[in-house]
Amino acid sequence: MTTRIDNLKLLSFASEIDDKTIEQAKETAALPFVHPHVALMPDAHYGKGSAVGTVIPTVDAVIPAAVGVDIGCGMIAVRTTFDAGVIENLDRAELRTSIESAIPLSPGNYNRAVDRYPFTAGRIAVLEELAAADGVDLSHSPKWREQLGSLGGGNHFIELCLDEVDRVWMFLHSGSRGVGNRIAQRHIKIAQRLCKQWHIPLPNGDLAYLPHGTSELDVYLCDLAWAQRFALENRAEMMDRFRQAFAHWVGLDGDPATLETERINCHHNYTVREHHGGKDVWLTRKGAIDAHEGVRGIIPGSMGTRSYIVTGKGHGGGLCSAPHGAGRRYSRTEAKRRYTEADLEAAMTGIEYRHGAEWIDEIPQAYKDIDVVMADAERLVSIDHVLRQVLNVKGT
Repeated sequence: MTTRIDNLKLLSFASEIDDKTIEQAKETAALPFVHPHVALMPDAHYGKGSAVGTVIPTVDAVIPAAVGVDIGCGMIAVRTTFDAGVIENLDRAELRTSIESAIPLSPGNYNRAVDRYPFTAGRIAVLEELAAADGVDLSHSPKWREQLGSLGGGNHFIELCLDEVDRVWMFLHSGSRGVGNRIAQRHIKIAQRLCKQWHIPLPNGDLAYLPHGTSELDVYLCDLAWAQRFALENRAEMMDRFRQAFAHWVGLDGDPATLETERINCHHNYTVREHHGGKDVWLTRKGAIDAHEGVRGIIPGSMGTRSYIVTGKGHGGGLCSAPHGAGRRYSRTEAKRRYTEADLEAAMTGIEYRHGAEWIDEIPQAYKDIDVVMADAERLVSIDHVLRQVLNVKGT
């Protein structure tokens, strides 16, 4: 379904959405530089400054807080050459332990050595060259190299999945880690300071923006591009480590790269230059993926429900975008109030995971029904593969 809200520049594709999220989206849509409209994705829910699951096209301005503090957060998926029969008698706990050894999981827990894997140095070199070429100041994050290849907490995860014909997939969700957060926080404060200095009225401070023609916007766009590249490389680094652990687990001889048949790596928190409504705009996808016609994408469910590999349909009303997941139904605090560790264990039946009360706020029931989200997204994407988890790893 598609709904235009109160004749504003606001279209909603969500059949399940609360009033707080709608009001938040109205504030964003009312900004004078929004063009042609704001699109609310099927998984939209209340967020900081602007709703998660919002697609925001802006002319000659960018809102740093709308991009968010986890710049470039997104998904990566790899389809392997193996099927369920190869792994059915293997110890999944052994693979989980190996993944947890290869990839630092918790916020602030980074790599102790950056030379453990042969492929890490090349990625660091690329990021160093980009930073130098564009004048990106990383002095605020002296350990950014150690952060490459680390997962983080919250809703970030690593999974082993099976698709609709029992082929094995590797799957993970993460972003630009601490360095991206530092970059975001710096520019959010600059935007807020400038809007206050210029006496620009805003419905809330997290809609402060950087306008075209300012050095502040130019610097932000360079920093933003670097952080988005870091996020892509971070996911690729973790996937290569995951692939190596998986290859060892299944007893594969030779190069682990030979087990891949396809790889998809996509952002869902980022800004990019696109053309919509007859104008070139800065398009911010805050909790949304690129769904231009033919573009492959990834829409995860929760830690105990299905996920989807999709192809975009290029729907103009949706600003060529699609949902980035199930979207929260309950806040983390509310989920912990409603559910218990036993509830989580029941929801995760048949899935190998680290048991504990730390993940109650990520229980599947805290999220919207992914089937409803995908039904709402039918005009935005076509479904290529449906994945179900057999192993889940989360940070704390």
